[in-house]
Amino acid sequence: MHFWKAHAYGNDFLYATFADVVSDDLPELARQMCGRTTGVGADGLILFEERRSGARMRLYNADGSIAEVSGNGVRGLAALLARQQGIAPGNTLLIDTDAGPKRLELLSRDERHRPVFRAAMGAPEHLTRQEIEVDGDALSLVTLWMGNPQAVWLVDVLDTREMLRIGAALQRHPAFPDAVNLELAHVVSPTEVEILIYERGVGPTHSSGTGSCAAAVAAAAYGGAERRVEVVAPGGRQRVDWRDDGVFLTGWAEVICEGTWLA
Repeated sequence: MHFWKAHAYGNDFLYATFADVVSDDLPELARQMCGRTTGVGADGLILFEERRSGARMRLYNADGSIAEVSGNGVRGLAALLARQQGIAPGNTLLIDTDAGPKRLELLSRDERHRPVFRAAMGAPEHLTRQEIEVDGDALSLVTLWMGNPQAVWLVDVLDTREMLRIGAALQRHPAFPDAVNLELAHVVSPTEVEILIYERGVGPTHSSGTGSCAAAVAAAAYGGAERRVEVVAPGGRQRVDWRDDGVFLTGWAEVICEGTWLA
């Protein structure tokens, strides 16, 4: 089975067309291919079908579960399509996901010739702040729907151990029956937010597109940040604009290799 690999800020995905799939057990295929030491290695497997305006896709997390959408995964697919079709800056692609269509505009190419996209990620839904008990601690979490379930913990200091502890606990918490993506977010200034990410179905990740959007929304709603911020994850810096017509995510993605899956 032919595949490609792409990443955005270290959040990496494998891509294959629906027509090329060699297995009837897609969750198991995702687990095998995404294995870091026994497979190709990735945070998820994205199957897609090209369309005139872009593509249709479905995302399987590294553990085989289905995710509604990934901001970085969508952008990686857009980078692949732009590479194959020779798409120039100023053009747009429409990617149909399980969370609805996402429109991406190719803005430019950076100094390493990586395509830079602005993705319309939709409006945040069910935005609220609530007290949730986790492992005996009462945490004030900002919860929202950003195409997928998100919980943002606004903190003064980012702590990797706390991210791992709370992130793992929330995956089996009764408040989140379908599990949840967790971001620890520190508002550095009104225009900058630092985050750590524990992603549902994956674990800790270098970056997350929807997580960056969720953290920016939470920081603006409850943390004193502006509605246009730079979100800095371990993998790098993306811009998030929370406008009246939705949340827009801007950053690069790059295709790094392609190959043949033999297993």
